[in-house]
Amino acid sequence: MNFSDSKKKLALAGVICGIVAAILALQGNPGNMAFCIACFIRDTAGAMKLHNAAVVQYARPETIGIVIGAFAIAVATKEYRSTAGSSPMIRFVLGMIIMIGSLVFLGCPLRMVIRMSAGDLNAWVALIGFVGGVATGAFFLKKGFSLGRAHETNAMSGAVAPVLMLGIFVLSVATTLFAVSESGPGSMHAPIILSLIGGLIVGAVAQKSRMCFAGSIRDIILIRSFDLISVIGGLFVVMLIFNIATGHFSLSFAGQPIAHSQHLWNILGMYAVGFAAVLAGGCPLRQLVLAGQGSSDAGVTVLGLFAGAAVAHNFGLAASAAAAATDTTEAVAGGPATAGKVAVIICIIVCFIIAAFNKRQAAK
Repeated sequence: MNFSDSKKKLALAGVICGIVAAILALQGNPGNMAFCIACFIRDTAGAMKLHNAAVVQYARPETIGIVIGAFAIAVATKEYRSTAGSSPMIRFVLGMIIMIGSLVFLGCPLRMVIRMSAGDLNAWVALIGFVGGVATGAFFLKKGFSLGRAHETNAMSGAVAPVLMLGIFVLSVATTLFAVSESGPGSMHAPIILSLIGGLIVGAVAQKSRMCFAGSIRDIILIRSFDLISVIGGLFVVMLIFNIATGHFSLSFAGQPIAHSQHLWNILGMYAVGFAAVLAGGCPLRQLVLAGQGSSDAGVTVLGLFAGAAVAHNFGLAASAAAAATDTTEAVAGGPATAGKVAVIICIIVCFIIAAFNKRQAAK
């Protein structure tokens, strides 16, 4: 089924993805994280011991399922194309920036929408930054930004990402090589098979709908097209209904799970994510899907996401969640430490440099 040929079908694609996220939340995934690409990649990187944050280590089957699901549907519908372009190191850096910005906010664009549907006003504030970042990237696209044209390559090259993801899954279920959190978000997950099936469904639907959180806003700005935002709207409505029905809706800044109210850094973190996602050609979900359907460019960006997760936790760049006071502990305001704040500013500056010095004329 081609979801991208009408707004109704695109909205249906969002509804399907929202139902998957809701089911996974009911079955054990952290509620307002339900289906967060940045969180899932961070947890998987931790499981592979790329970082040692003990509370976020678990090889998330959803991430693996997205790539394999996109690969399978692309092959089945003859849309699989093994391609590679130029500027691999820039794409790698952009992947790192997307991840660092996401972990300063505590979520990717997908989790931002899920948090918004739960009444988290911090996420609504962060949306300002995300839209601003996408708008900045769109401005440079108008000015001729390009990382180079993708060209067809050996068919096996594009299949590397799905094979690697399959290998990670096998190792995670058949061996004890990977770390597994005993507490915290990494210990909260739906059953493995259900998570994998959920990932496969989202990967296939996202591939057929061209689902992209950055792309939806970019299209509104550049070509006044509201088609892709229909996908996001469908997902938001399902998650809003789910959160209200299960009592997880709370319209507030305080008391939100795995969140903080450092508004400036929520805005700047998601500004970096939106800006870098437009320059890279898609949000974290879109990068996984593109990697699955044969894009080595997206595959390099995904590697950057993994590296960014490792850097963020190994060097204290990720924000901490706010926490209320208890009988034994004091209240924690949460938010990024000084290192994380500096990192976000550097990431934004790097995005401007990349955007300013990569023009179509230079890419020829």
